[in-house]
Amino acid sequence: MATSTKNSPSKRAPAKKAPAKKAPAQKAPAQKAPAKKAPAKKASSRAATKKVSSKRPPAKRTTKQPQTRKRAGRKATGRKATTRETPAKRATSRRGLEKGAAGSARKPIGHRTAKVSALRVVLEGGPKGKKSAAVAPDWPGLERGAKTEEAATAALQDHLPRYAEVAKQAKMDKEFAALTTVDVVERYPGTGSTDFWGISFAFSSFDWQAMSSEQLERELTLMQACWTVFDRVRGRVSAQMQKGPRGGGRDRDRIVRHTLGVEQDWARKVGVHTPRDAVVTDPAGLKAYRGDYCAAIRSFHAEGKIARTWPLRYLIRHTAYHTMDHAWEMEDKDLSRENA
Repeated sequence: MATSTKNSPSKRAPAKKAPAKKAPAQKAPAQKAPAKKAPAKKASSRAATKKVSSKRPPAKRTTKQPQTRKRAGRKATGRKATTRETPAKRATSRRGLEKGAAGSARKPIGHRTAKVSALRVVLEGGPKGKKSAAVAPDWPGLERGAKTEEAATAALQDHLPRYAEVAKQAKMDKEFAALTTVDVVERYPGTGSTDFWGISFAFSSFDWQAMSSEQLERELTLMQACWTVFDRVRGRVSAQMQKGPRGGGRDRDRIVRHTLGVEQDWARKVGVHTPRDAVVTDPAGLKAYRGDYCAAIRSFHAEGKIARTWPLRYLIRHTAYHTMDHAWEMEDKDLSRENA
């Protein structure tokens, strides 16, 4: 029994082992050691991503772009052929092509295509198919209308010798003389006025193409050449015009007043307001008005604005067309030519 009483403390020993149970809790810092290694793992993953990202830029430069150039060179006549085209594109930009354009986006802007001798023509048809208008978008003022597309195109070709005077005045006669064929590059729908008058009253894709300053000056030069030719015709034809259905039998001065008056209405689209009599009877006033008209178009172009609802290209070509249409009308009805 004595031994049992002496051993009673040993039975309590398991109760003292409670701190020993806390030992696993003390081992928690040792278990956190792998957690401390996590940043090392993240650092390694970041390093891996850095290595991958550092490899990506060279891959884009060395694989994709050279392959595209090689393929483009194979489709053409070789890499030498593509490098030779660059000066040609720059040279044609002087005649109206937009610098920096490429592919199909460049074709509608300039006046030269692969067919150097072809005159580009767009055809505008009335919604009811009663009449059509043929327009040479690269030569403002060269437009004709008729009942069919074929007749309108033929009428435009018939007027090439007459328009040559405009090209000569603009010092583009050699370029214009090289156009020996016609290439119809676009057909687009017109308005009810197209059906009634046989005149272009709608905008083609060419009219919406952006213009460089060089292109704008080319078109303004041709429009001014149309004015000069109109003034020459006005000065040499008879005051009385041959009677006929066109114009209701108007004489020369009425034709001139109509031409300049309508043009002044269009000039208001670019903010030019001039008294009508100041341009009809006063040569100095007419010169000042035309200068203001061109300056306003340049200003609108620099600001990227259109003439209210009209693209600037359409405003220029429509002004030139109206001028030449009535210049040719006066020539056709000139009585002094018949009496000569």
